[in-house]
Amino acid sequence: MSIWRVILAVIFPPLAVIGKGCGSIIIVFILTCLGWIPGVIAALIILNNPDK
Repeated sequence: MSIWRVILAVIFPPLAVIGKGCGSIIIVFILTCLGWIPGVIAALIILNNPDK
């Protein structure tokens, strides 16, 4: 996880997970629409996952 992805996750979470697949983008987008903090948390969790 690079520092640029973390900064992008804080500013606009769906854009930070763009390389992780369509499902991740949709989940993070919905959570960001419901509230900024849940979107940021979900983006950071997805970015921290070493599987993909």
